[in-house]
Amino acid sequence: MDYIRAEEKERLEAELRGCFQKRRALSKRLESARELGDLRENAEYHAAREDQGMNEARIRDIEHRLANAVVTDNQALPDDMVFIGATVKLRDVQSGEDHFYRLVGEAGAALDDDLVEVTPSSPLGEALMKARVGEVVRVDLRRGPKRFEIIEILG
Repeated sequence: MDYIRAEEKERLEAELRGCFQKRRALSKRLESARELGDLRENAEYHAAREDQGMNEARIRDIEHRLANAVVTDNQALPDDMVFIGATVKLRDVQSGEDHFYRLVGEAGAALDDDLVEVTPSSPLGEALMKARVGEVVRVDLRRGPKRFEIIEILG
């Protein structure tokens, strides 16, 4: 089960529509490449086949993700509960350091030194899901368990 926000679902559906449009363009590109002759030495044909394969794989990924997705409605949740889309300020119980994390349905490519994205399937994401402000959560990491206190939910 994959938890996503409504905005994420819309983005995935738009990407899927784009992949379907790209599928038609790739078919035409393959057809044109075939007309160039010998397929064994036809770089255009092989490049088009590779692009087609990557596009088809992305279509399968998106369709699978949408089929197994649970769209969250953060409006119905209490303000002090962590759920998808929430940015959380955590304090490492051992070191006392504060860090910011955002619980996302799918980790994005955005890299930010001040904010770390975690998914519900990650150890930290599992620990945070449905936790409340003031709770101390235990996260089982490879190098041993760690405890974090939920200081604040920023939205």
